Formats: sequence, structure tokens, C-alpha cells
Amino acid sequence: MNQIKIGKFIAECRKENHLTQMQLAEKLNITDRAISKWENGRAMPDSSIMLELCNELKISVNELLSGERIEMDNYNKKTEELLVELAKKDELKNKKLMTSMWTILITSSVFYIGILLLAVKTLEEGTVLGTIISASTVLFLAAGFTALKFELDAGYYECRKCHYKFVPEYKEVMFAMHIGTTRHLKCPECKKRTWAKKVMSTYHKH
Repeated sequence: MNQIKIGKFIAECRKENHLTQMQLAEKLNITDRAISKWENGRAMPDSSIMLELCNELKISVNELLSGERIEMDNYNKKTEELLVELAKKDELKNKKLMTSMWTILITSSVFYIGILLLAVKTLEEGTVLGTIISASTVLFLAAGFTALKFELDAGYYECRKCHYKFVPEYKEVMFAMHIGTTRHLKCPECKKRTWAKKVMSTYHKH
């Protein structure tokens, strides 16, 4: 599946139905940032929301996954298989992003702590050691910002009040209080601040 092609097709169909990203997002009970991620080819609609999306865009699931209109003569109904395949790929991608985030954080933390312990042990005030510590600090901060970007790109945050799933702004995530990947964020739906947990998809487990 060509994610870029599918994203452009979603945008094209949305405009054909005279919908803004915000209007489509409201119909699907998600944020317009999620719609933007789809249309830019950065993410795919989750399997649990795909049928509803197709209904709003007046297309079939096969057309969505093909990124183009399909003539009835060539229509091959493999919707369920495609949905399962898509869901697995999307969730696997999100899990890989989260794994990358933790790998970067742990590796950079161990490296930075090692440099600080070396400085304390040697008790040297030399320029070389100071330069190494400064450079290590910059690298540690850069690793932190990169890890945060991975966290933001992977999945959604779920409001504990209304269970709305949303993608916040980078700066909001960066300055939010957090425990691991659970962050104190304002829900765009109910407007309440809650400890929003990280979820890999928009699927609701009952």
C-alpha cells in the first residue's frame, strides 16, 4: 500500500464532499491533526475507524486502501483481510517508534551518567573534561527531543475523562508533566486536563 497515495486520495475525497479537516475529524470523533497525518502520508487510519471514514467520504474500503477509484468490474472484495493487515502494520510501526524512543533515552542517559561519574572520579577541572561534559549535555538534550518526537508520532493520547483520542502539539507534550509516556494534557474534546495515557490505536477495547 502506498501511504502517500492514500493520503492524497483521502484529501481529494474530503474536498469532493466539501468537508474541512476539522469537520471530518468531528464526524469521526478524532482530532484534525490525526486527519492531517493521514493526508500527509505520515499515518494510516486505524482499522476501527476505517469503515466510518469510508462512509463519510463515500468510497469503499478497497478504494481507500488502493488510493484511487475502482471500477465495479475490477472490484475484488478483500476488505477484512486488508483491514487486519493494515491494523497490524500500523500498530507494529507505532510499537517500533516507542521502542526507538526508549532505546534513545536509556542509551543517552547511561552515557551521560557515565561522563558525570568520570568527572567526579577524576576531579579534574581541565578544559578538555569541561568540553566533553558540555558536549555530552548537548547530545543528551538532543536525544531527549528526538525521543519525544518519536513518542508524539506513535499513536495517540487518550483522555481519562471522555476517552477521546487526540494528537497534541509538540510544545504541549514537551512542557507537560509526565510519568513515563502518560502526560498531563488538555483534551480538545471535553476541555479537561487529565493524565492522558499513550495508546497505539483508536480501537476501543470493551
